[in-house]
Amino acid sequence: MWFTQALESRFTSAQLRSATGAVVATGSVDPADPKAIVIPVRALAPGKYKVFWKILSVDTHRTQGDFGFEVKP
Repeated sequence: MWFTQALESRFTSAQLRSATGAVVATGSVDPADPKAIVIPVRALAPGKYKVFWKILSVDTHRTQGDFGFEVKP
């Protein structure tokens, strides 16, 4: 995920969760790009997933959100 401002890594987090709510993977600020969060994952099994994220930008704006997606067989 990319943002318009650099992120404070200590106050930024992201989680990928399965349809049951189980945490599949966690993410962090990309060391190569302080405006991006990366959630490294291997191949995902078919099913519905949701990403939850919270950020604090260097200009002190906090925001959070989520989005879902589906992996089809």
